[in-house]
Amino acid sequence: MERYYITHLKELESESIYVLREVAAQFENPVLLFSGGKDSIVLGWLSKKAFHPAKIPYPLMHVDTGHNFDETMVYRDNFINLLGARLIVASVEASIRKGRVSDETGKYASRNVAQTTTLLDAIEEHKFDCAIGGARRDEEKARAKERFFSHRDEFGQWDPKNQRPELWNVFNGKKNPGEHFRVFPLSNWTEMDVWQYIAMENIPIPSIYFAHKRKVVHRDGIMLAVSPFVQIDKSDNVEELMVRCRTVGDLTSTGVWRSDAATIEDIINEVAASRITERGGRFDDKRSDTSMEERKIKGYF
Repeated sequence: MERYYITHLKELESESIYVLREVAAQFENPVLLFSGGKDSIVLGWLSKKAFHPAKIPYPLMHVDTGHNFDETMVYRDNFINLLGARLIVASVEASIRKGRVSDETGKYASRNVAQTTTLLDAIEEHKFDCAIGGARRDEEKARAKERFFSHRDEFGQWDPKNQRPELWNVFNGKKNPGEHFRVFPLSNWTEMDVWQYIAMENIPIPSIYFAHKRKVVHRDGIMLAVSPFVQIDKSDNVEELMVRCRTVGDLTSTGVWRSDAATIEDIINEVAASRITERGGRFDDKRSDTSMEERKIKGYF
Protein backbone atom coordinates (compact mmCIF):
# COMPACT_ATOMS: atom_id res chain seq x y z
CA MET A 1 0.00 0.00 0.00
CA GLU A 2 1.42 3.42 -0.98
CA ARG A 3 2.77 5.71 1.74
CA TYR A 4 0.20 8.45 0.97
CA TYR A 5 -2.70 6.10 1.62
CA ILE A 6 -1.16 4.85 4.88
CA THR A 7 -0.73 8.46 6.11
CA HIS A 8 -4.32 9.29 5.11
CA LEU A 9 -5.70 6.21 6.86
CA LYS A 10 -3.67 6.92 10.01
CA GLU A 11 -5.16 10.44 10.12
CA LEU A 12 -8.68 9.01 9.84
CA GLU A 13 -7.85 6.41 12.48
CA SER A 14 -6.58 9.12 14.83
CA GLU A 15 -9.72 11.23 14.36
CA SER A 16 -12.03 8.27 15.01
CA ILE A 17 -10.11 7.19 18.10
CA TYR A 18 -10.36 10.76 19.40
CA VAL A 19 -14.15 10.66 18.93
CA LEU A 20 -14.41 7.27 20.68
CA ARG A 21 -12.40 8.57 23.64
CA GLU A 22 -14.66 11.64 23.78
CA VAL A 23 -17.63 9.26 23.99
CA ALA A 24 -16.04 7.45 26.93
CA ALA A 25 -15.29 10.78 28.63
CA GLN A 26 -18.67 12.47 28.09
CA PHE A 27 -21.21 9.67 28.48
CA GLU A 28 -21.96 7.38 31.40
CA ASN A 29 -23.39 4.37 29.52
CA PRO A 30 -22.55 4.19 25.80
CA VAL A 31 -23.03 1.23 23.45
CA LEU A 32 -21.60 0.37 20.04
CA LEU A 33 -24.18 -0.77 17.48
CA PHE A 34 -22.81 -3.85 15.71
CA SER A 35 -24.33 -5.30 12.54
CA GLY A 36 -21.50 -7.55 11.39
CA GLY A 37 -20.93 -5.23 8.43
CA LYS A 38 -17.57 -3.74 7.51
CA ASP A 39 -18.18 -0.32 9.11
CA SER A 40 -19.18 -1.70 12.51
CA ILE A 41 -16.27 -4.15 12.27
CA VAL A 42 -13.86 -1.24 11.80
CA LEU A 43 -15.51 0.57 14.73
CA GLY A 44 -14.99 -2.47 16.93
CA TRP A 45 -11.34 -2.67 15.84
CA LEU A 46 -10.81 1.06 16.47
CA SER A 47 -12.44 0.71 19.90
CA LYS A 48 -9.96 -2.00 20.85
CA LYS A 49 -7.06 0.20 19.73
CA ALA A 50 -8.49 3.31 21.43
CA PHE A 51 -8.52 1.77 24.92
CA HIS A 52 -5.74 -0.84 24.75
CA PRO A 53 -4.48 -2.40 26.99
CA ALA A 54 -7.75 -1.95 28.89
CA LYS A 55 -10.94 -3.62 27.70
CA ILE A 56 -13.42 -1.75 25.50
CA PRO A 57 -15.42 0.26 28.07
CA TYR A 58 -18.80 -0.28 26.41
CA PRO A 59 -20.69 -3.31 25.11
CA LEU A 60 -21.48 -4.06 21.47
CA MET A 61 -25.17 -4.48 20.63
CA HIS A 62 -26.61 -6.35 17.67
CA VAL A 63 -30.21 -5.57 16.69
CA ASP A 64 -31.06 -9.05 15.46
CA THR A 65 -33.92 -9.29 12.93
CA GLY A 66 -33.83 -13.10 12.98
CA HIS A 67 -33.35 -13.00 9.19
CA ASN A 68 -29.57 -12.77 9.10
CA PHE A 69 -27.04 -14.48 6.87
CA ASP A 70 -25.69 -17.53 8.71
CA GLU A 71 -22.17 -16.37 7.86
CA THR A 72 -22.78 -13.05 9.64
CA MET A 73 -23.90 -14.73 12.86
CA VAL A 74 -20.88 -17.03 12.96
CA TYR A 75 -18.59 -14.09 12.28
CA ARG A 76 -20.27 -11.93 14.95
CA ASP A 77 -19.54 -14.37 17.75
CA ASN A 78 -15.96 -14.98 16.61
CA PHE A 79 -15.23 -11.26 16.31
CA ILE A 80 -16.67 -10.47 19.75
CA ASN A 81 -14.33 -13.11 21.19
CA LEU A 82 -11.40 -11.61 19.27
CA LEU A 83 -12.14 -8.16 20.74
CA GLY A 84 -12.73 -9.53 24.23
CA ALA A 85 -15.92 -7.45 24.30
CA ARG A 86 -19.39 -7.94 25.77
CA LEU A 87 -22.29 -8.58 23.39
CA ILE A 88 -25.92 -7.57 23.89
CA VAL A 89 -28.54 -8.91 21.46
CA ALA A 90 -31.74 -6.93 20.94
CA SER A 91 -34.21 -9.26 19.20
CA VAL A 92 -36.85 -8.15 16.69
CA GLU A 93 -38.43 -11.60 17.09
CA ALA A 94 -38.89 -10.88 20.80
CA SER A 95 -40.43 -7.49 19.95
CA ILE A 96 -42.96 -9.25 17.69
CA ARG A 97 -43.84 -11.77 20.42
CA LYS A 98 -44.41 -8.92 22.87
CA GLY A 99 -46.69 -7.14 20.42
CA ARG A 100 -44.37 -4.16 20.15
CA VAL A 101 -44.19 -4.52 16.35
CA SER A 102 -45.99 -6.54 13.69
CA ASP A 103 -44.30 -8.90 11.25
CA GLU A 104 -44.85 -7.82 7.65
CA THR A 105 -46.30 -10.35 5.23
CA GLY A 106 -46.23 -10.76 1.47
CA LYS A 107 -43.62 -10.79 -1.24
CA TYR A 108 -41.88 -7.59 -0.11
CA ALA A 109 -42.03 -8.26 3.64
CA SER A 110 -39.07 -7.09 5.70
CA ARG A 111 -38.21 -6.61 9.35
CA ASN A 112 -36.03 -3.60 8.60
CA VAL A 113 -38.54 -1.02 9.85
CA ALA A 114 -39.23 -3.08 12.98
CA GLN A 115 -35.57 -2.70 14.00
CA THR A 116 -36.23 0.91 15.06
CA THR A 117 -38.67 -0.05 17.82
CA THR A 118 -36.37 -2.85 18.99
CA LEU A 119 -33.40 -0.47 19.08
CA LEU A 120 -35.25 2.26 20.99
CA ASP A 121 -36.65 -0.29 23.46
CA ALA A 122 -33.13 -1.65 24.09
CA ILE A 123 -31.72 1.86 24.60
CA GLU A 124 -34.45 2.54 27.16
CA GLU A 125 -34.12 -0.86 28.86
CA HIS A 126 -30.35 -0.59 29.31
CA LYS A 127 -30.45 3.19 29.88
CA PHE A 128 -27.85 3.85 27.19
CA ASP A 129 -27.11 7.56 26.81
CA CYS A 130 -25.07 7.18 23.61
CA ALA A 131 -25.24 4.75 20.68
CA ILE A 132 -22.13 4.62 18.48
CA GLY A 133 -22.86 3.83 14.82
CA GLY A 134 -20.83 3.11 11.71
CA ALA A 135 -22.68 5.42 9.29
CA ARG A 136 -20.54 7.40 6.84
CA ARG A 137 -21.42 10.63 5.04
CA ASP A 138 -20.71 9.18 1.58
CA GLU A 139 -23.18 6.30 2.06
CA GLU A 140 -26.51 8.03 1.60
CA LYS A 141 -27.84 11.60 1.40
CA ALA A 142 -29.71 11.47 4.73
CA ARG A 143 -26.59 10.26 6.53
CA ALA A 144 -24.65 13.18 5.06
CA LYS A 145 -26.76 15.46 7.29
CA GLU A 146 -25.51 13.89 10.53
CA ARG A 147 -22.84 15.42 12.77
CA PHE A 148 -20.29 13.41 14.73
CA PHE A 149 -22.46 13.89 17.84
CA SER A 150 -26.10 13.68 16.74
CA HIS A 151 -28.73 14.49 19.36
CA ARG A 152 -31.89 12.39 19.80
CA ASP A 153 -34.88 13.59 21.85
CA GLU A 154 -36.68 11.68 24.62
CA PHE A 155 -38.58 9.72 21.94
CA GLY A 156 -35.37 8.71 20.16
CA GLN A 157 -36.18 10.98 17.22
CA TRP A 158 -33.81 13.09 15.14
CA ASP A 159 -34.34 16.67 13.93
CA PRO A 160 -31.93 17.21 11.01
CA LYS A 161 -32.59 20.99 11.06
CA ASN A 162 -31.68 21.39 14.73
CA GLN A 163 -28.14 20.13 15.24
CA ARG A 164 -25.33 21.54 17.29
CA PRO A 165 -22.27 23.16 15.71
CA GLU A 166 -19.01 21.21 15.83
CA LEU A 167 -16.10 23.63 15.59
CA TRP A 168 -12.45 22.63 16.10
CA ASN A 169 -13.45 19.10 17.14
CA VAL A 170 -15.33 20.35 20.18
CA PHE A 171 -18.30 18.05 20.75
CA ASN A 172 -21.29 18.96 22.90
CA GLY A 173 -22.80 15.88 24.54
CA LYS A 174 -25.05 17.71 27.00
CA LYS A 175 -28.55 16.30 27.17
CA ASN A 176 -31.70 16.18 29.27
CA PRO A 177 -32.85 13.04 31.12
CA GLY A 178 -34.30 10.47 28.70
CA GLU A 179 -32.45 11.89 25.69
CA HIS A 180 -29.45 10.25 24.06
CA PHE A 181 -26.88 10.77 21.32
CA ARG A 182 -25.89 8.86 18.23
CA VAL A 183 -22.18 9.22 17.52
CA PHE A 184 -20.59 8.50 14.13
CA PRO A 185 -16.78 8.25 14.37
CA LEU A 186 -16.45 7.20 10.70
CA SER A 187 -18.19 10.30 9.35
CA ASN A 188 -15.18 11.40 7.29
CA TRP A 189 -14.37 7.93 5.95
CA THR A 190 -15.37 6.66 2.51
CA GLU A 191 -16.14 3.10 1.44
CA MET A 192 -12.68 2.97 -0.12
CA ASP A 193 -11.06 4.16 3.12
CA VAL A 194 -12.82 1.40 5.05
CA TRP A 195 -11.58 -1.32 2.70
CA GLN A 196 -8.04 0.06 2.58
CA TYR A 197 -7.98 0.22 6.38
CA ILE A 198 -9.21 -3.38 6.61
CA ALA A 199 -6.37 -4.36 4.25
CA MET A 200 -3.78 -2.33 6.16
CA GLU A 201 -4.82 -3.75 9.54
CA ASN A 202 -5.51 -7.26 8.22
CA ILE A 203 -8.92 -7.30 9.91
CA PRO A 204 -10.94 -10.52 9.42
CA ILE A 205 -14.30 -10.01 7.67
CA PRO A 206 -17.35 -12.21 7.00
CA SER A 207 -17.02 -14.60 4.06
CA ILE A 208 -20.08 -13.13 2.30
CA TYR A 209 -18.00 -10.07 1.38
CA PHE A 210 -16.02 -12.30 -1.00
CA ALA A 211 -17.38 -13.78 -4.24
CA HIS A 212 -19.16 -17.10 -3.79
CA LYS A 213 -21.78 -19.14 -5.62
CA ARG A 214 -25.31 -18.46 -4.42
CA LYS A 215 -28.86 -18.79 -5.69
CA VAL A 216 -30.35 -15.33 -6.23
CA VAL A 217 -33.69 -13.89 -7.25
CA HIS A 218 -33.97 -10.77 -9.42
CA ARG A 219 -36.38 -8.26 -7.93
CA ASP A 220 -36.92 -4.65 -9.06
CA GLY A 221 -33.38 -4.29 -10.36
CA ILE A 222 -31.77 -5.86 -7.28
CA MET A 223 -30.54 -9.41 -6.67
CA LEU A 224 -31.53 -10.92 -3.33
CA ALA A 225 -30.13 -14.16 -1.92
CA VAL A 226 -32.69 -16.96 -1.98
CA SER A 227 -33.66 -17.86 1.58
CA PRO A 228 -36.67 -18.98 3.64
CA PHE A 229 -37.33 -15.28 4.37
CA VAL A 230 -37.62 -14.14 0.73
CA GLN A 231 -40.92 -15.20 -0.83
CA ILE A 232 -40.53 -16.68 -4.32
CA ASP A 233 -43.33 -17.07 -6.85
CA LYS A 234 -43.60 -18.33 -10.44
CA SER A 235 -42.88 -14.90 -11.91
CA ASP A 236 -39.48 -14.66 -10.20
CA ASN A 237 -36.26 -15.31 -12.07
CA VAL A 238 -33.99 -17.49 -9.90
CA GLU A 239 -30.46 -18.43 -10.94
CA GLU A 240 -27.13 -19.40 -9.41
CA LEU A 241 -24.35 -16.84 -9.84
CA MET A 242 -20.99 -15.78 -8.44
CA VAL A 243 -21.91 -12.90 -6.15
CA ARG A 244 -20.80 -11.06 -3.03
CA CYS A 245 -22.31 -8.64 -0.53
CA ARG A 246 -21.11 -5.04 -0.65
CA THR A 247 -23.07 -4.03 2.43
CA VAL A 248 -24.48 -6.34 5.09
CA GLY A 249 -27.99 -6.28 6.51
CA ASP A 250 -30.54 -9.06 6.73
CA LEU A 251 -31.53 -11.41 3.91
CA THR A 252 -34.67 -9.48 2.90
CA SER A 253 -32.88 -6.15 2.39
CA THR A 254 -29.28 -6.90 1.38
CA GLY A 255 -28.74 -6.96 -2.35
CA VAL A 256 -25.85 -8.99 -3.77
CA TRP A 257 -23.55 -8.05 -6.66
CA ARG A 258 -22.01 -10.10 -9.44
CA SER A 259 -18.35 -10.43 -8.58
CA ASP A 260 -15.21 -12.54 -8.83
CA ALA A 261 -13.47 -10.72 -5.95
CA ALA A 262 -11.57 -13.33 -3.93
CA THR A 263 -9.30 -11.01 -1.89
CA ILE A 264 -9.43 -7.62 -0.18
CA GLU A 265 -7.29 -6.22 -3.00
CA ASP A 266 -9.87 -7.49 -5.52
CA ILE A 267 -12.62 -5.75 -3.55
CA ILE A 268 -10.66 -2.48 -3.46
CA ASN A 269 -10.20 -2.60 -7.24
CA GLU A 270 -13.88 -3.40 -7.71
CA VAL A 271 -14.99 -0.49 -5.51
CA ALA A 272 -12.63 1.87 -7.34
CA ALA A 273 -14.23 0.95 -10.68
CA SER A 274 -17.85 1.04 -9.48
CA ARG A 275 -20.16 3.92 -10.37
CA ILE A 276 -22.96 2.70 -8.09
CA THR A 277 -22.95 3.42 -4.36
CA GLU A 278 -22.96 0.49 -1.96
CA ARG A 279 -26.49 1.33 -0.80
CA GLY A 280 -27.65 1.08 -4.40
CA GLY A 281 -28.07 -2.60 -3.61
CA ARG A 282 -30.15 -2.15 -0.46
CA PHE A 283 -33.76 -3.20 -1.11
CA ASP A 284 -35.03 -1.30 1.96
CA ASP A 285 -33.84 2.00 0.46
CA LYS A 286 -36.14 1.51 -2.54
CA ARG A 287 -39.38 1.88 -0.59
CA SER A 288 -39.51 5.63 -1.17
CA ASP A 289 -37.23 8.47 -2.29
CA THR A 290 -36.81 9.57 1.33
CA SER A 291 -36.97 6.17 3.04
CA MET A 292 -33.66 6.48 4.91
CA GLU A 293 -34.36 9.99 6.20
CA GLU A 294 -37.88 9.01 7.25
CA ARG A 295 -36.50 6.05 9.21
CA LYS A 296 -33.70 8.08 10.80
CA ILE A 297 -36.09 10.77 11.98
CA LYS A 298 -38.09 8.05 13.76
CA GLY A 299 -35.00 6.60 15.43
CA TYR A 300 -33.38 4.23 12.93
CA PHE A 301 -29.57 4.00 12.95
